[in-house]
Amino acid sequence: MWHDLWALGVPLAEKVIRTTVVYFVIMLLLRLAGKRGLAQIDTGDLVVMLLLSNVVQNAIIGPDNSLTGGIVGAAVLLAVNSLVVHTNAVSPRFEKVFQGTASVLVRDGAYDRGALRHLGLTPADVDVSIKHQGGDSVRDAELVTLEPGGLVVVRLREDEESADKGDIALLDARLARIEARLAALGGEPPRNPDGGPGAHP
Repeated sequence: MWHDLWALGVPLAEKVIRTTVVYFVIMLLLRLAGKRGLAQIDTGDLVVMLLLSNVVQNAIIGPDNSLTGGIVGAAVLLAVNSLVVHTNAVSPRFEKVFQGTASVLVRDGAYDRGALRHLGLTPADVDVSIKHQGGDSVRDAELVTLEPGGLVVVRLREDEESADKGDIALLDARLARIEARLAALGGEPPRNPDGGPGAHP
């Protein structure tokens, strides 16, 4: 029994080659399938992923049901994936080959219908992302892109963007300067926040 648990059913080199080849083939298939597989996983996509893992299982392990074979396969998968992630981070060219480039979904308030069809997305999918960013409709978006990792990035038109703390602070500073000038013209010092000089009304 102990021998069956630990004895590799195939040579170690074959195990490493099998695992590595299957990893890159799956990466290529997902790349060809488009970004939608990573951006939005619905029930059908989940079923495909589960069945895919079962389909390639024998290709990875071969005629080997040993515990050692499973551990070696898992270790090789993690090592190869770590290498790919590191190479993506340091090599833009490698990243472009494996991850692709961003796809434009909306430009100047209009859908790119061709890109949506190619990626298997609908205008409703894009509208959800626009609304999450504070827009009301596609007309409020200046640019919407689907990034290689599956993230939808929305850039609203300048007049539709929500004010942040920096914008509010800038407006407050301008208001204070205006009040100071008005007070100087009227001969009264500006009031401060506690009701004394320098406060806003």
